[in-house]
Amino acid sequence: MGELGGFLKYPRYTRPRRDVEKRIHDWQEVYQEIDNQAYRFQGARCMDCGVPFCHDACPLGNLIPEWNDLVWHDDWQDASQRLHATNNFPDFTGRLCPAPCEAACVLGINSDPVTIEQIEYEIAERAWESGWIIPHISKVRTNKRVAIVGSGPSGMACAEQLVCKGHEVTVLERDMKPGGLLRYGIPEFKLEKRILDRRITHLEAEGVEFRCAVEVGGTKTLGSMSVETLRQSFDAIVIAIGSTVPRDLPIPGRDLTGIYFAIDYLKPANLVQEGDLKESPVTAANKHVVIIGGGDTGADCLGTAHRQGASSIHQFEILPRPPDERSSDNPWPGWPLIFRSSSSHEEGGERLFAVESDGFIGDASASVCTIKAHRVEMAFEDGHLNFIQVPSSEFELPCDMVLLAMGFTGPQKEGLAEDLGLLFDMRGNLRRDHNFSSNVEGVFVCGDAGRGQSLIVWAIAEGRSCAAAVDRFLMGETDLPSPITPERMAMR
Repeated sequence: MGELGGFLKYPRYTRPRRDVEKRIHDWQEVYQEIDNQAYRFQGARCMDCGVPFCHDACPLGNLIPEWNDLVWHDDWQDASQRLHATNNFPDFTGRLCPAPCEAACVLGINSDPVTIEQIEYEIAERAWESGWIIPHISKVRTNKRVAIVGSGPSGMACAEQLVCKGHEVTVLERDMKPGGLLRYGIPEFKLEKRILDRRITHLEAEGVEFRCAVEVGGTKTLGSMSVETLRQSFDAIVIAIGSTVPRDLPIPGRDLTGIYFAIDYLKPANLVQEGDLKESPVTAANKHVVIIGGGDTGADCLGTAHRQGASSIHQFEILPRPPDERSSDNPWPGWPLIFRSSSSHEEGGERLFAVESDGFIGDASASVCTIKAHRVEMAFEDGHLNFIQVPSSEFELPCDMVLLAMGFTGPQKEGLAEDLGLLFDMRGNLRRDHNFSSNVEGVFVCGDAGRGQSLIVWAIAEGRSCAAAVDRFLMGETDLPSPITPERMAMR
């Protein structure tokens, strides 16, 4: 454990964010660096609980009390080893994970939980700076070839696990660079792409081959690969294409110019920051922006619009404003349904809760100029949640850009999935069994493509677990860890 009684001695401390007026004029990560000793004192707050609920809350099963104790004792190298034993990419999760482990921290019952995520961040960064993260190159060669379609966190985690077992692993990516939503969806101010590139270089050193600008299945175009070639060239195939079909909003005026899906707005903004695009064709500069969707993607749009110089920003959420503290029907250790503000919300804009959009009004050039909406109340009818319009609550807002950030409905059906003959489940995701196997022999599914849109920590856990299933399929047995067991899959 940490220091005996450390949770009584040291208060919770988190990394401060950079000044708003400065950071909205650049794209650097929003957090300041702090004295490394501060992390040690946060590790000292860990209580060595008899039942560490943080383990169960973390899909990866991270050994949190162990590396907290090692940090407190200033043994950062061993802490890095314990952290990487369960998590391939702590430098990603230390920045992007919402930290369900902290929500389940026993200290959080009646006090502030341990700052687990930020300790994880510091362990990973210190490990890189100290040269402790070195490629693991397998001395064994199985002569088994595995293709992983999709280079997001799930596909990359699966690739690293398999290449370290001696398999030949090729990651196929249709975009120009690997990383998936980590590169093209997450803004630079949350994850600088040098952090992503650092890991990709590490994976390549371990033997993972990345082939980009390759579309698998569908129309035969330059750089495409047919499903027949895919099946003939590899002994096993992993589908990690993510959940990429955005949820639309079929209301009057949807066809007006100036209404975009969030990913079609965020991707070019990221390409500009990487130097792959001179300027974005979709910019919020000097515009009145409405973001429909109150989740993380909406917040990413918000922060991006601030940096592009939007004139005003409103963010709609159909759910009511959450309470500031847990309600009686939301007890520990479940995820606390409370009001949260991201760094983007801190930077400005107005959040409107319990609002439903009615339609869009266009100007003479058929461009959106106004959004119509009304207030709603939640009501349960016959066991189903419905949103009831509040009488006389209609209103209009001027806007010349609308961003639809309402999540994704599942993976793309056309092309790869159709050509392979993969089946879909009732939720629109690719069907797989408790061992990540699809309905096609030798084809496995992991990440958001099978689970539905979820957290980065679930994506990594699914990639690791799928790798164990693939290794067993190829070799008859495996000693790779599988944080998501068949029993846990059955409970999801």
